[in-house]
Amino acid sequence: MPTEDTLLRDQLVDSLLKGQAHVDTLSALKDFPEELYGKKPKGSPHSAWQLLEHIRFALNDLLVFSTNPNYVPPKWPEAYWPKESAPETPVAWRTSVKALKADLNDFAKLIQNPESNLYAPIPWGEGQTLLREALLAIDHNSYHIGQLVILRKQLDAWED
Repeated sequence: MPTEDTLLRDQLVDSLLKGQAHVDTLSALKDFPEELYGKKPKGSPHSAWQLLEHIRFALNDLLVFSTNPNYVPPKWPEAYWPKESAPETPVAWRTSVKALKADLNDFAKLIQNPESNLYAPIPWGEGQTLLREALLAIDHNSYHIGQLVILRKQLDAWED
């Protein structure tokens, strides 16, 4: 029978990777049309490229903060949002998606590791815990994935 700790870790990983009540991160990005990477529908503050890069960068930042005692916070907000609306090449898009997928998997492994204390304050932080960072990653991803799905709908690149 699973322990409460195992159940919590499993539910966190499911929320991070599977999306639960909404589309998961990688499904929202799947088959995104190349010609739309940099498009912004009227009134949209961000392109798909900017959302992808923001999600990737922020998740990596949370992962690095959670694991690296030499963590140095990037400059907010400049480092977290790309200035360019579109990637330089389609390869840059695929590289970003691949890096995001790797960080999602690494974060999931960190959460699943029974030696990772979910409740202890991160020594180089200001009271943050791994549980808090995991919940922040889940929340942040779901917020921006919602934006990405709306953007795809506006661009006629999403099928319900």
